[in-house]
Amino acid sequence: MAKPDLSEIIGRELNVPYKNVSATLRLLDDGATIPFISRYRKEATGSLDEVRIRDIQLRYESLTELLKRKEYISGIIEEQGALTEELRKRIDETFDSAVLEDIYLPFKPKRRTRASIAREKGLEPLAKIIMAQTSADIMRQAQRMTNDVVETADDAIAGALDIVAEWVSENEKARSMVRSQFMRTAVISSRVVKGKEEEGKNYLNYHDFSEPLKRCSSHRYLALRRGESEGVLRVSVDIDDDEMLDRLTRFFLRPSAHKDVSLLIGKAVKDGYKRLMRPSIETEVAAITKEKADKVAIGMFADNVRQLLLAPPLGNRRVMGIDPGYRTGCKIVCLDGQGNLLHNDVMYPCAPNNDYKGAARKISYLVEAYRIEAIAVGNGTAGRETEKFLSSLRYPRKINIYAVSENGASVYSASKVARDEFPDKDVTVRGAVSIGRRLIDPLAELVKIEPRSIGVGQYQHDVDQNRLKNALDYTVESCVNSVGVNVNTASKELLSYVSGIGAALAGNIVEYRAEHGDFPDRESIKKVPRMGDKAFQQCAGFLRIPDAVNVLDNTAVHPERYALIKRMSSDAGTTVECLVNDKSLLHSIDLSRYVTDDVGLPTLTDIVRELEKPGRDPRTTVEVMEFDERISGIKDLQPGMELNGIINNITAFGAFVDVGIKENGLVHISQISDRYVSSPAEVVKLHQHVKVKVLDVDYDRGRINLSMKGVKQ
Repeated sequence: MAKPDLSEIIGRELNVPYKNVSATLRLLDDGATIPFISRYRKEATGSLDEVRIRDIQLRYESLTELLKRKEYISGIIEEQGALTEELRKRIDETFDSAVLEDIYLPFKPKRRTRASIAREKGLEPLAKIIMAQTSADIMRQAQRMTNDVVETADDAIAGALDIVAEWVSENEKARSMVRSQFMRTAVISSRVVKGKEEEGKNYLNYHDFSEPLKRCSSHRYLALRRGESEGVLRVSVDIDDDEMLDRLTRFFLRPSAHKDVSLLIGKAVKDGYKRLMRPSIETEVAAITKEKADKVAIGMFADNVRQLLLAPPLGNRRVMGIDPGYRTGCKIVCLDGQGNLLHNDVMYPCAPNNDYKGAARKISYLVEAYRIEAIAVGNGTAGRETEKFLSSLRYPRKINIYAVSENGASVYSASKVARDEFPDKDVTVRGAVSIGRRLIDPLAELVKIEPRSIGVGQYQHDVDQNRLKNALDYTVESCVNSVGVNVNTASKELLSYVSGIGAALAGNIVEYRAEHGDFPDRESIKKVPRMGDKAFQQCAGFLRIPDAVNVLDNTAVHPERYALIKRMSSDAGTTVECLVNDKSLLHSIDLSRYVTDDVGLPTLTDIVRELEKPGRDPRTTVEVMEFDERISGIKDLQPGMELNGIINNITAFGAFVDVGIKENGLVHISQISDRYVSSPAEVVKLHQHVKVKVLDVDYDRGRINLSMKGVKQ
């Protein structure tokens, strides 16, 4: 089989120039990472961004798998002596997996079926006579087939029709007709299983539900399938079977066929469709629909994770982290600017203890003793009460109090990473540390948690888990490399996501740092065991050394361009150090003088932008949210109230908002904007501060419906 030019196919599908696709694939094949290619090889790729390079990579992988499948199918058919030149050409030319499988179906090794049993009885010749539709006396033909195994003519005809039914079900054009009908007209319906009405009240909207499959949104489809898997819903996907059977019968039946033969053909078509083809196509369409739904849900989840990881950091400030609680008290930790644990304690300001005075004395002492600059309070149980208590205290200096998401903190506190960090501390202390560190640097802390456990998105447990993991790993890698990592303070988990490093090399870096002290410059990173030239090339530009002698070591400028910058500064009659941060001098440089085959204006422009602000963090600054003091629980909410809130999750059907109580409110997509929006992500982002209006409250079920329409933001 001649191997096709995948660069040409991908370029045509993605509308990317052939040379850029080809160059991208060569770089990927050579071991380059997506962050490295998008940032440091712009001339080769035509300045493709990470998203486009990722699209190229994924399509290349899927096409490669398709080629392997083609090779396998060709081999199976060839073993049967049935691989004609025409068939080989059709296999070579198709890049539609459904068409490829339809081609393969008649040759696919099968388990023992009714048709195969009929063939064993020697009834295939009779099936061919029926299918040819030229004989007027099928009964006489059938009588010739009778023997010790086939006792009667009726038995012979029945067996032959089983073979014809299989031929019908395996016919490419017929399958295409049915598949097309499903995709265009199928209706998905659900009914609650009798006796499961109360158990399935979370699926109340789907107890009697029906809509065209092509209009069924991702979240609805996944909800239906989850309800089905839980035994609460009975889900079906249907088309007009009578119409489809009529079309198929007309497709297979010849006008000249004798009436008796026509009846037999009609019977075989009905059997082949209902028993074999329809279930097969329905399963296939369900898989296609599930894949599309997964893609949307995974994309939404990945976007939320990206926003969460790139949330504004407080920076290197001394922070008090508090994991609130009622009976067991509020766990307190004091952290230095790097997130190291200095002290841990517990206080009981909430019910049932209500030890306000003792808690106030403890907080005042700890704030002074450990020079605390900010307080992070977990937003879970007792979070609102604890925040109110802390806000009522007087501090020796201005100390902001931040509500921090607890999602995944319990996962971290029970993990091996947490046990290794704090072997002598219990899970409550580790959880409080995680809350405090999330304020200092959300990215550095959240990379320690399995992304699926962060708690944003929708139906993450119902989608393809391998695809979800790949998408989230890519998202985390992208976020880490877009920010950059201080190689002298980063954890092993954070370093493992840096371009070209991975878990093993990250461990080596941390061990080397512990034994030899901080890295003085980027060049010294090469001394780490197993840090080869290729790994260094891929990671160097993403590692930062703030106190290095060479100012470029704290920028996103790659070491391979240091000599170029030195030449630029020399030509400008200054030093690299003076060139950095001197915008007027930087912008006076004629970049065209430095363009070469390897370095073009995109790279030179990036260099100038980086030198304008070395070591910059692309993330914004953290803001304090002031919740409505009148609200301490859901019972305090009334329709018409306008409240401050923080977006803490975005789904396809709306955005969830933290209004300062245990329950989150939902702003349905129809209530997000006065204009039409196809996705909530068009209007809102995670951690965005918004004003919302209470529409209604279901106190018993703990559900709050909110609106942003007509509310001044």
